[in-house]
Amino acid sequence: MHKSQVLFYLLLAFLGGVFVASLLPVSQTWILVLLIFAIGLIAISGYQKTYSKRGLLAGVLFLIFVFGIVRFNSFNFANSILNQFADIEVGGKVMVVTLSGYVDEEPDINGNKAQLVFRVKGLIVPDKILAVDERTLIYTNAFPKYKFDDELLVEGALKTPQNFAEDFDYVAYLKKQNIRTVMSFPKINKEGNLRLRFFEKAKVELYKKIFELKSKFELTINKSISEPNASFINGILLGSRQNIPEEIKEAFNKTGTTHILAISGYNIMIISWALLSLLIYFFKRRSAFWISVAVIILFTILTGASSSVVRASIMGLLLLFANGYGRLYDPKNSIILAGAAMIWLNPFALVFDIGFQLSFLAVLGLLYVYPFLDNKFRKIPELWKLKELTLMTVSAQLTVVPLLIYYFHQFSPLSLPANILVLPFVPFAMLIGFISGISGMIFLPLGKLIGIVVWAVTTYQIGVAELLSGL
Repeated sequence: MHKSQVLFYLLLAFLGGVFVASLLPVSQTWILVLLIFAIGLIAISGYQKTYSKRGLLAGVLFLIFVFGIVRFNSFNFANSILNQFADIEVGGKVMVVTLSGYVDEEPDINGNKAQLVFRVKGLIVPDKILAVDERTLIYTNAFPKYKFDDELLVEGALKTPQNFAEDFDYVAYLKKQNIRTVMSFPKINKEGNLRLRFFEKAKVELYKKIFELKSKFELTINKSISEPNASFINGILLGSRQNIPEEIKEAFNKTGTTHILAISGYNIMIISWALLSLLIYFFKRRSAFWISVAVIILFTILTGASSSVVRASIMGLLLLFANGYGRLYDPKNSIILAGAAMIWLNPFALVFDIGFQLSFLAVLGLLYVYPFLDNKFRKIPELWKLKELTLMTVSAQLTVVPLLIYYFHQFSPLSLPANILVLPFVPFAMLIGFISGISGMIFLPLGKLIGIVVWAVTTYQIGVAELLSGL
């Protein structure tokens, strides 16, 4: 067996262990039993003259499988200081604690309510202050408004999150973000005396600049393009969906194109491939590759560089490398290696992160389904890359549709034609929207001029979704 095949099976075994542990609770006793079995298999194979290599490989694979289980459990049951102070009652009353820290992400505002991801640096209980470095989720009112890096003093009761729907594991969704406790409508006061370590302070300052840039970019788009197209562009570029009219959201939902309105791995895969395909028209392949890489990195920064977008962007960059520098020697190894590295950092991504799953399947669709379809339809003329973009859309769509049906329990017969008509124009709309925003930040009239083109393209996309949703 070739070394590349051995690597593939080793990575697959690790992912298999994480997958099993994600679905079934595996106790320490069972881990010990599996570990003894794996070591025994390796030991026995060492004494056999025939099939010893196969036995040794099987034992090592089983050992790596157990290692995947251990990695998931270590992440899932990581020691949490905040958890020890959750759901505690003293004298018939819920215990109140005080937390000091800062807002660790952009607040999620929905109507008159808001959610703050809060990085806790200190937990204050009677007679002691405990040093902490954990995240908790705070439910509060939309006003007064808070922003990323606001240093706060929060007083309230910590609770363990609970699942509120049968078909959605909310606890796992929060754990995926390293959040294991919640606090509802606490007393919040602004504070400004946190002392952060050098690297954490540098990270906070960097993200603060990123969010300021994002806010300025979003404001420029609003000035350059009329509504509802401006909200549509901000949605697909920055993930800001709150201002998109409900009727437009419903139209995209009915036609199975909702993923276009959100920043997902699926979108980034399409954008990565399409961007390189379009730029090759104007630049040499290597130059087009590096321009595409720069655009994807800038795009990631502008969206706020959330973990899900970063993971999807890594997959997109890997896809760009495969297509920009010639086919990788073994694409499946490169993809599974990237996926295994991401899952090592966050084992919950494999089963509980829809964005990660979409990006992974979209990559597989573009690497394996697209060449097959391209060969089948080779006699059809290119027509300014429209055939290529359409086949890319269909390839990615075919691989992700089963997952979309599984998660959202619905499938529209219009989904495929709607995606074929709308999705090929998404990379163009995003690219021109991106140029319009950047240009407008430098010289607003130029941004408005380019915004006319953006308006035309997005009007077509919204129109198609609304037309098909009415059928």
